[in-house]
Amino acid sequence: MSRGGYWPFAKLAATNDTSSAPVGLIAGWGRFPILVAESLVRARVPIYCIAIHGHADKHLEYLCTDVCWSGVARFGSHLRYFRRNGVKQVTMAGKLFKSDILYAGSVWLRHTPDIECMRTLRPLLFSKQGNARDDSLLTAVTNMYTRHQMKVVAATDIAPELLAEEGILTGRGLSAKVERDVQFGWMIAKQMGAMDIGQSITIKDGTVLAVEAIEGTDACIERTGRLCPRGGWTLVKVAKPSQDMRFDVPTIGPQTIQKVKAAGGSAIVIEASRTIVVDRRETLDTAMRWNIAVVSVSSEHIAQAASRAA
Repeated sequence: MSRGGYWPFAKLAATNDTSSAPVGLIAGWGRFPILVAESLVRARVPIYCIAIHGHADKHLEYLCTDVCWSGVARFGSHLRYFRRNGVKQVTMAGKLFKSDILYAGSVWLRHTPDIECMRTLRPLLFSKQGNARDDSLLTAVTNMYTRHQMKVVAATDIAPELLAEEGILTGRGLSAKVERDVQFGWMIAKQMGAMDIGQSITIKDGTVLAVEAIEGTDACIERTGRLCPRGGWTLVKVAKPSQDMRFDVPTIGPQTIQKVKAAGGSAIVIEASRTIVVDRRETLDTAMRWNIAVVSVSSEHIAQAASRAA
Protein backbone atom coordinates (compact mmCIF):
# COMPACT_ATOMS: atom_id res chain seq x y z
CA MET A 1 0.00 0.00 0.00
CA SER A 2 1.26 3.47 -0.87
CA ARG A 3 1.65 6.63 1.18
CA GLY A 4 -1.51 7.82 2.91
CA GLY A 5 -3.18 4.40 2.55
CA TYR A 6 -3.96 4.66 -1.17
CA TRP A 7 -3.31 2.07 -3.87
CA PRO A 8 -0.81 3.35 -6.48
CA PHE A 9 -2.26 1.47 -9.48
CA ALA A 10 -4.07 4.62 -10.66
CA LYS A 11 -0.72 6.08 -11.71
CA LEU A 12 -0.56 3.46 -14.43
CA ALA A 13 -4.01 4.36 -15.72
CA ALA A 14 -3.11 8.03 -15.94
CA THR A 15 -0.01 7.39 -18.01
CA ASN A 16 -1.44 4.97 -20.58
CA ASP A 17 -1.45 6.13 -24.20
CA THR A 18 -4.48 8.27 -24.98
CA SER A 19 -5.63 10.57 -27.72
CA SER A 20 -7.37 12.93 -25.27
CA ALA A 21 -6.02 16.46 -24.89
CA PRO A 22 -4.24 16.94 -21.56
CA VAL A 23 -5.84 18.89 -18.72
CA GLY A 24 -3.95 21.11 -16.29
CA LEU A 25 -5.12 20.72 -12.70
CA ILE A 26 -4.35 23.38 -10.09
CA ALA A 27 -4.81 21.52 -6.82
CA GLY A 28 -5.46 23.06 -3.42
CA TRP A 29 -6.44 21.43 -0.13
CA GLY A 30 -8.91 18.64 0.40
CA ARG A 31 -10.37 15.64 -1.40
CA PHE A 32 -11.95 17.60 -4.24
CA PRO A 33 -8.76 17.71 -6.41
CA ILE A 34 -8.30 13.96 -5.91
CA LEU A 35 -11.85 13.22 -7.01
CA VAL A 36 -11.43 15.43 -10.09
CA ALA A 37 -8.18 13.64 -10.93
CA GLU A 38 -9.85 10.25 -10.49
CA SER A 39 -12.60 11.31 -12.90
CA LEU A 40 -9.98 12.31 -15.48
CA VAL A 41 -8.16 9.00 -14.97
CA ARG A 42 -11.37 7.09 -15.68
CA ALA A 43 -11.74 9.14 -18.88
CA ARG A 44 -8.08 8.33 -19.76
CA VAL A 45 -7.17 12.02 -19.93
CA PRO A 46 -3.54 13.00 -19.21
CA ILE A 47 -3.32 15.20 -16.11
CA TYR A 48 -0.56 17.74 -15.50
CA CYS A 49 -0.94 19.02 -11.98
CA ILE A 50 0.28 22.12 -10.19
CA ALA A 51 0.10 20.98 -6.56
CA ILE A 52 0.14 23.90 -4.12
CA HIS A 53 2.67 23.54 -1.29
CA GLY A 54 1.06 23.18 2.11
CA HIS A 55 -2.33 22.47 0.57
CA ALA A 56 -2.42 19.62 -1.97
CA ASP A 57 -2.45 15.90 -1.15
CA LYS A 58 0.55 13.75 -2.09
CA HIS A 59 -1.79 11.11 -3.50
CA LEU A 60 -2.02 13.30 -6.60
CA GLU A 61 1.45 12.02 -7.50
CA TYR A 62 -0.08 8.57 -8.07
CA LEU A 63 -3.09 9.79 -10.02
CA CYS A 64 -1.60 12.42 -12.31
CA THR A 65 0.59 11.99 -15.36
CA ASP A 66 2.99 14.49 -13.81
CA VAL A 67 2.97 16.76 -10.75
CA CYS A 68 4.79 20.04 -10.18
CA TRP A 69 4.83 21.16 -6.54
CA SER A 70 4.78 24.93 -6.40
CA GLY A 71 4.01 28.02 -4.38
CA VAL A 72 0.57 29.45 -5.06
CA ALA A 73 1.95 32.71 -6.44
CA ARG A 74 4.36 31.27 -9.03
CA PHE A 75 2.08 32.11 -11.94
CA GLY A 76 4.84 32.33 -14.52
CA SER A 77 6.16 28.90 -13.55
CA HIS A 78 2.66 27.45 -13.75
CA LEU A 79 2.17 28.83 -17.26
CA ARG A 80 5.53 27.50 -18.46
CA TYR A 81 4.82 24.05 -16.97
CA PHE A 82 1.46 23.82 -18.72
CA ARG A 83 2.90 25.04 -22.05
CA ARG A 84 5.69 22.45 -21.94
CA ASN A 85 3.09 19.74 -21.57
CA GLY A 86 0.70 20.96 -24.25
CA VAL A 87 -2.05 21.97 -21.82
CA LYS A 88 -4.80 24.13 -23.33
CA GLN A 89 -7.47 23.51 -20.67
CA VAL A 90 -6.96 24.27 -16.98
CA THR A 91 -9.19 23.53 -14.02
CA MET A 92 -8.97 24.57 -10.38
CA ALA A 93 -10.02 22.35 -7.48
CA GLY A 94 -9.53 22.49 -3.75
CA LYS A 95 -9.43 25.10 -1.06
CA LEU A 96 -6.73 27.72 -0.66
CA PHE A 97 -6.33 29.06 2.85
CA LYS A 98 -6.59 32.72 1.93
CA SER A 99 -6.02 34.04 5.45
CA ASP A 100 -2.87 31.95 5.73
CA ILE A 101 -1.60 33.01 2.31
CA LEU A 102 -2.29 36.74 2.57
CA TYR A 103 -2.22 37.62 6.24
CA ALA A 104 -0.20 35.07 8.25
CA GLY A 105 3.39 36.23 7.93
CA SER A 106 5.05 37.37 4.75
CA VAL A 107 3.42 36.31 1.49
CA TRP A 108 6.72 37.13 -0.23
CA LEU A 109 8.68 34.57 1.79
CA ARG A 110 5.96 31.92 2.02
CA HIS A 111 4.77 31.85 -1.56
CA THR A 112 7.43 33.78 -3.54
CA PRO A 113 5.31 35.72 -6.08
CA ASP A 114 6.94 35.97 -9.49
CA ILE A 115 6.73 38.69 -12.14
CA GLU A 116 3.61 37.20 -13.75
CA CYS A 117 1.87 37.11 -10.38
CA MET A 118 2.77 40.73 -9.72
CA ARG A 119 1.54 41.73 -13.16
CA THR A 120 -1.74 39.90 -12.59
CA LEU A 121 -2.55 40.84 -8.99
CA ARG A 122 -0.78 44.17 -8.50
CA PRO A 123 -3.81 46.22 -9.65
CA LEU A 124 -5.88 44.49 -6.95
CA LEU A 125 -3.56 43.97 -4.00
CA PHE A 126 -1.29 46.97 -4.26
CA SER A 127 -3.61 49.73 -5.41
CA LYS A 128 -5.07 52.36 -3.10
CA GLN A 129 -8.42 50.57 -3.29
CA GLY A 130 -6.94 47.23 -2.12
CA ASN A 131 -9.33 44.59 -3.46
CA ALA A 132 -8.54 41.09 -2.15
CA ARG A 133 -12.04 39.64 -2.54
CA ASP A 134 -12.19 36.04 -3.76
CA ASP A 135 -14.10 36.77 -6.95
CA SER A 136 -11.75 39.60 -7.92
CA LEU A 137 -8.58 37.57 -7.35
CA LEU A 138 -9.84 34.42 -9.05
CA THR A 139 -11.24 36.34 -12.01
CA ALA A 140 -7.85 38.00 -12.47
CA VAL A 141 -6.15 34.59 -12.44
CA THR A 142 -8.69 33.18 -14.90
CA ASN A 143 -8.16 36.16 -17.22
CA MET A 144 -4.40 35.57 -17.05
CA TYR A 145 -4.82 32.03 -18.39
CA THR A 146 -7.16 33.28 -21.09
CA ARG A 147 -4.55 35.83 -22.20
CA HIS A 148 -2.12 32.95 -22.60
CA GLN A 149 -4.55 30.94 -24.77
CA MET A 150 -5.55 28.52 -22.02
CA LYS A 151 -9.21 27.96 -21.20
CA VAL A 152 -10.25 27.63 -17.56
CA VAL A 153 -13.02 25.04 -17.23
CA ALA A 154 -15.20 24.20 -14.23
CA ALA A 155 -14.08 21.15 -12.29
CA THR A 156 -17.76 20.29 -11.92
CA ASP A 157 -17.94 19.92 -15.71
CA ILE A 158 -15.23 17.27 -15.42
CA ALA A 159 -16.87 15.52 -12.45
CA PRO A 160 -20.57 16.52 -12.50
CA GLU A 161 -21.45 13.55 -10.31
CA LEU A 162 -20.05 15.48 -7.33
CA LEU A 163 -22.87 18.05 -7.44
CA ALA A 164 -25.77 17.44 -5.05
CA GLU A 165 -29.18 16.78 -6.54
CA GLU A 166 -32.28 18.31 -4.96
CA GLY A 167 -33.91 16.38 -2.15
CA ILE A 168 -33.41 14.86 1.30
CA LEU A 169 -29.96 13.27 1.12
CA THR A 170 -30.19 11.51 4.47
CA GLY A 171 -33.07 9.66 6.07
CA ARG A 172 -34.40 12.64 7.95
CA GLY A 173 -35.94 15.84 6.64
CA LEU A 174 -36.46 19.19 8.37
CA SER A 175 -39.10 20.17 10.90
CA ALA A 176 -41.40 23.12 10.11
CA LYS A 177 -39.45 25.22 12.60
CA VAL A 178 -36.12 24.46 10.97
CA GLU A 179 -37.60 25.11 7.52
CA ARG A 180 -38.53 28.61 8.68
CA ASP A 181 -34.96 29.09 9.90
CA VAL A 182 -33.66 27.92 6.54
CA GLN A 183 -35.86 30.32 4.57
CA PHE A 184 -34.56 33.26 6.59
CA GLY A 185 -30.97 31.99 6.69
CA TRP A 186 -30.96 31.36 2.94
CA MET A 187 -31.77 35.01 2.26
CA ILE A 188 -28.97 36.17 4.58
CA ALA A 189 -26.45 33.74 3.06
CA LYS A 190 -27.34 34.85 -0.48
CA GLN A 191 -26.85 38.48 0.49
CA MET A 192 -23.46 37.62 2.00
CA GLY A 193 -22.49 35.78 -1.16
CA ALA A 194 -23.48 38.74 -3.31
CA MET A 195 -21.07 40.87 -1.27
CA ASP A 196 -18.33 38.19 -1.58
CA ILE A 197 -18.10 37.78 2.20
CA GLY A 198 -18.80 34.07 2.58
CA GLN A 199 -21.26 31.36 1.63
CA SER A 200 -22.27 29.81 4.95
CA ILE A 201 -24.21 30.83 8.02
CA THR A 202 -25.48 29.03 11.11
CA ILE A 203 -28.96 29.74 12.46
CA LYS A 204 -31.31 28.71 15.28
CA ASP A 205 -34.72 30.05 16.33
CA GLY A 206 -34.65 32.73 13.64
CA THR A 207 -31.32 34.10 14.90
CA VAL A 208 -28.13 34.05 12.87
CA LEU A 209 -25.45 32.63 15.16
CA ALA A 210 -22.34 32.95 12.98
CA VAL A 211 -21.34 33.87 9.46
CA GLU A 212 -18.46 32.60 7.37
CA ALA A 213 -15.80 35.08 6.35
CA ILE A 214 -12.12 34.64 5.46
CA GLU A 215 -11.62 31.93 8.10
CA GLY A 216 -13.78 29.39 6.22
CA THR A 217 -16.73 27.15 7.01
CA ASP A 218 -14.99 24.90 9.55
CA ALA A 219 -14.02 27.84 11.75
CA CYS A 220 -17.55 29.24 11.44
CA ILE A 221 -18.94 25.91 12.66
CA GLU A 222 -16.50 25.75 15.56
CA ARG A 223 -17.39 29.31 16.60
CA THR A 224 -21.07 28.39 16.53
CA GLY A 225 -20.43 25.55 18.96
CA ARG A 226 -18.93 27.99 21.43
CA LEU A 227 -21.74 30.53 20.96
CA CYS A 228 -24.57 27.99 21.16
CA PRO A 229 -23.58 25.17 23.55
CA ARG A 230 -27.23 23.99 23.63
CA GLY A 231 -26.81 22.84 20.03
CA GLY A 232 -29.67 22.09 17.68
CA TRP A 233 -28.68 24.70 15.10
CA THR A 234 -28.61 24.51 11.30
CA LEU A 235 -25.80 25.17 8.82
CA VAL A 236 -26.97 26.83 5.60
CA LYS A 237 -24.46 26.79 2.73
CA VAL A 238 -25.29 28.35 -0.65
CA ALA A 239 -23.68 29.42 -3.89
CA LYS A 240 -23.22 33.10 -4.63
CA PRO A 241 -26.05 34.61 -6.69
CA SER A 242 -23.64 35.02 -9.61
CA GLN A 243 -21.55 31.95 -8.79
CA ASP A 244 -18.77 31.23 -11.29
CA MET A 245 -18.64 27.43 -11.25
CA ARG A 246 -15.03 27.51 -12.40
CA PHE A 247 -13.89 28.35 -8.88
CA ASP A 248 -14.91 28.68 -5.24
CA VAL A 249 -17.84 26.24 -5.48
CA PRO A 250 -19.49 25.47 -2.10
CA THR A 251 -18.35 22.08 -0.80
CA ILE A 252 -19.18 19.72 2.04
CA GLY A 253 -17.65 16.39 2.98
CA PRO A 254 -17.05 14.03 5.91
CA GLN A 255 -15.08 16.69 7.77
CA THR A 256 -18.06 19.06 7.56
CA ILE A 257 -20.29 16.43 9.17
CA GLN A 258 -17.70 15.79 11.89
CA LYS A 259 -17.38 19.50 12.65
CA VAL A 260 -21.15 20.00 12.80
CA LYS A 261 -21.54 16.98 15.11
CA ALA A 262 -18.77 18.17 17.44
CA ALA A 263 -20.28 21.67 17.62
CA GLY A 264 -23.81 20.45 18.32
CA GLY A 265 -25.47 21.12 14.97
CA SER A 266 -28.45 19.05 13.85
CA ALA A 267 -28.97 19.92 10.15
CA ILE A 268 -27.10 20.99 7.02
CA VAL A 269 -28.90 22.62 4.11
CA ILE A 270 -27.05 23.09 0.81
CA GLU A 271 -27.95 24.44 -2.61
CA ALA A 272 -28.91 21.81 -5.16
CA SER A 273 -26.83 21.50 -8.36
CA ARG A 274 -24.43 24.17 -7.07
CA THR A 275 -22.79 22.41 -4.11
CA ILE A 276 -20.17 19.67 -4.21
CA VAL A 277 -20.47 16.66 -1.91
CA VAL A 278 -17.09 14.96 -1.71
CA ASP A 279 -16.85 11.30 -0.69
CA ARG A 280 -20.61 11.19 -0.92
CA ARG A 281 -21.27 7.77 0.60
CA GLU A 282 -19.02 8.39 3.60
CA THR A 283 -20.42 11.90 4.07
CA LEU A 284 -24.08 10.84 4.08
CA ASP A 285 -23.53 7.61 6.01
CA THR A 286 -21.74 9.60 8.72
CA ALA A 287 -24.58 12.14 8.82
CA MET A 288 -27.20 9.41 9.18
CA ARG A 289 -25.22 7.66 11.91
CA TRP A 290 -25.15 10.88 13.91
CA ASN A 291 -28.75 11.86 13.06
CA ILE A 292 -27.73 15.00 11.18
CA ALA A 293 -30.18 15.93 8.43
CA VAL A 294 -28.61 16.85 5.08
CA VAL A 295 -31.04 18.46 2.66
CA SER A 296 -30.33 19.90 -0.79
CA VAL A 297 -32.76 22.56 -2.00
CA SER A 298 -32.99 25.05 -4.85
CA SER A 299 -33.50 28.79 -4.69
CA GLU A 300 -36.81 28.23 -6.49
CA HIS A 301 -37.97 25.92 -3.71
CA ILE A 302 -37.04 28.50 -1.07
CA ALA A 303 -38.85 31.25 -2.98
CA GLN A 304 -41.99 29.12 -3.33
CA ALA A 305 -41.94 28.23 0.38
CA ALA A 306 -41.54 31.89 1.33
CA SER A 307 -44.43 32.83 -0.97
CA ARG A 308 -46.73 30.25 0.64
CA ALA A 309 -45.80 31.51 4.10
CA ALA A 310 -46.45 35.16 3.22
